[in-house]
Amino acid sequence: MAMAVPTTGSGPRRPTGRIADGLPSPTIDRLTATAFTIPTDAPESDGTFAWDRTTIVVVQITSGDTTGLGYSYADVNAARLATEVLAPRVLGRPAMDVPGAWSAMVGEVRNLGRPGLAATAISAVDNALWDLKARLLGLSMADLLGTARDAIAGYGSGGFCSYDDARLAGQLGGWAEVGFRRVKVKVGREPERDPHRLDVARRAIGDEVELFVDANGAHDRPSALLAAKQFGERDVRWFEEPVSSDDLPGLRLIRDRAPAGMAIAAGEYGWDLDDFRGLLGAGAVDILQADATRCLGTTGFLAAAALCEAHHTPLSAHCAPSLHVSLTCAVRPAIHLEWFHDHVRIEHLLFEGSPRPHDGFLAPDRGRPGFGLELREADAEPYLTWRGDAA
Repeated sequence: MAMAVPTTGSGPRRPTGRIADGLPSPTIDRLTATAFTIPTDAPESDGTFAWDRTTIVVVQITSGDTTGLGYSYADVNAARLATEVLAPRVLGRPAMDVPGAWSAMVGEVRNLGRPGLAATAISAVDNALWDLKARLLGLSMADLLGTARDAIAGYGSGGFCSYDDARLAGQLGGWAEVGFRRVKVKVGREPERDPHRLDVARRAIGDEVELFVDANGAHDRPSALLAAKQFGERDVRWFEEPVSSDDLPGLRLIRDRAPAGMAIAAGEYGWDLDDFRGLLGAGAVDILQADATRCLGTTGFLAAAALCEAHHTPLSAHCAPSLHVSLTCAVRPAIHLEWFHDHVRIEHLLFEGSPRPHDGFLAPDRGRPGFGLELREADAEPYLTWRGDAA
């Protein structure tokens, strides 16, 4: 039976941009990087980490009177790196030459070390460059990239290990009520409690909603196999990072021995194409994850999607839903994106134009330019951590 997929937007209106209006090809004039730190609404933890705040680095790149916006979830030093190291490699370049700017940034961090902090900074800048390009052409990101689908399924993600039963049930049950057909729970901090927590989750979401778990690499191989057996008894369909994503043989072992119908997923810490190639080449995952705020931006995400297509492996977007709606609708291997509790809060707080789900699906707004986001300066200012500007 065909499912009607909702669409968003404001009808036939299309934004107009400088290139679309026939003006000369512009160059990049200014780069601003700003870090905002937002407290969580409750203490949060997963299998290997605990936190009470999240930092988002927002990059704005200007060409004439047009500004593109990109971002990454990273340390404040990613904003400094974007302003002090990457900006000199971007300023003065043709605004349409995103591949040239990307290559220059990757080359510039050779001796700094590309994985980690540098990758998140490059990601934020690259995302802003793509947004600027779309705006200059007078296009939404969906129209710039094209679309393989009109909307993408989301899955509710949170279920933190720090939650009590009532909060866990309320969050997951709430997602099921608004139409999400998949929800994810963090596991692995206290493995002996996980079967009970999943029973709470199952009662809250019912039998029709798929249950996912994420251990964030908390297990060793024997305990991951035991957990997979326990989770399989509760019809868990997705086991994310049962062991460290660096342990490719371990992921392959769990994948080979997991109960039928349980997908093994990893890739959120893929910093570049070689990381993804390693996971796919080792047969370590059933579903690859990629994050455009970590994997060298939109450019890296599109490359990861091409690699998935070559390996006949589905792709799921990790976190940052406002960025990933357009990207997952553009690439054929994508099957869903993560509607992550923290990032949903932050993006709806800071950005005008953040997407909202309809019956568990998210669709890009083709009536808004680029990724469709505008920074709410007044709302963001109380959370300001650092700001840098280069011109």
